[in-house]
Amino acid sequence: MRHDRYNRLKTYLLNKYGFPVYKIPVDAGFTCPNRDGTLGWGGCIFCEETGSGFAIQNRGESIKTQVLKGIERMKQRYPNAKFFVYFQNFTNTYAPPEVLDLKYKQALCHPDVIGVDISTRPDCVPEEVLDVIEKLSDQIHVTIEYGMQTANYKTLMKLNRGHTLGEFIDAVIRTKKRNLEVVAHVILNLPWDDRIDVVETAKILNALRVDGVKIHSLYIPKDSVMADMYKRKEIEICSLEEYVDRVITFLEHLSPAIVIHRLVAEGPRDGCIFNNWGLLKIQVINAIERELEKRDTRQGKQVRLTTHKLSN
Repeated sequence: MRHDRYNRLKTYLLNKYGFPVYKIPVDAGFTCPNRDGTLGWGGCIFCEETGSGFAIQNRGESIKTQVLKGIERMKQRYPNAKFFVYFQNFTNTYAPPEVLDLKYKQALCHPDVIGVDISTRPDCVPEEVLDVIEKLSDQIHVTIEYGMQTANYKTLMKLNRGHTLGEFIDAVIRTKKRNLEVVAHVILNLPWDDRIDVVETAKILNALRVDGVKIHSLYIPKDSVMADMYKRKEIEICSLEEYVDRVITFLEHLSPAIVIHRLVAEGPRDGCIFNNWGLLKIQVINAIERELEKRDTRQGKQVRLTTHKLSN
C-alpha cells in the first residue's frame, strides 16, 4: 500500500465516511462584484467568461435539475458514491440572504447529497450571509471555499482581485468561529511571486487553521486580460520544474492536518493560450509525486509551529 506523502482529499473522505464522495458542480446564476461594477469590471485578470465554471454541465437549468442529472451521470460510474453539491463559478455568496437560502436548499434534492460546498470571495461574506450558511450546516455538512491565491498583497492588486490579504484573514476568522469548514484556493506560479511568497502563504494558512487547500497552477484563458499581457511578454510563467518545486516547498511548510483538495488546476482544453505546459493534469500530478518520492519529503516536514489541529 502506497504511503501518501500529502493529506489527499480522496483518502480523507474515504476514511471519514467509509464510502467514496464526489462533487457535483452547479451554476447557480451568480455574478461577481468585480464584474458588475461594484468593485470593478471584467473580473480578475486571469478569469474567463464562465468564472471558472467551464466544466459545469447543464448550465442554465435549475439547480435541482443540475444536481439530479449530475448524480445520474456519476452513479453510472460510481454506484455506491455520495455527493457534495459544489456551487462553483463566480461568487456564490453574492446575493441577498433570502436568495442564498433558497438556492442552497434547492441543492438538497436527493438523499445521496451529504454536503454543500460554497465557493466565494473573502470580501463577500457579511455576517447575515454567514448566518444563512451556519443555519444550513445544521441540516447538512457545509464547506466554504475562499480564494486567497497568494499572501503577497501586491500581487493581489496586480491580479485586480478587488481585495487584499486582510479580507481573507478576516473572512476565515469569522467563518471558523462558526465551526464551518474552510478551504483556501492558492495559485503557486503567479508571475510576480517567488519561493518566499509560497512559504509565507503556507504559514498564514497554518496560523488560520484552515481545513483544506486547493493548489492551482495558473492557466491563461484566451479571452482574459492576462492573455494580452502574456502575448506582449509583460509576464512569464515559470517552468514545470519550478512549479513542481514550489508545490513541494508549499507542502513541506503546510501543516499535515490540512487536507489537499488539488495539486494542479486544469483550464479549458481549447480556450487557453497557456495551460499546464501543454501536459495533461495527471502528468503534472505524477511529476509532483515522483519528486516527492525522489526527495523523500512530505507535507509538513518543515513546519516548526505547534501541531495544527482541525476544528471539525
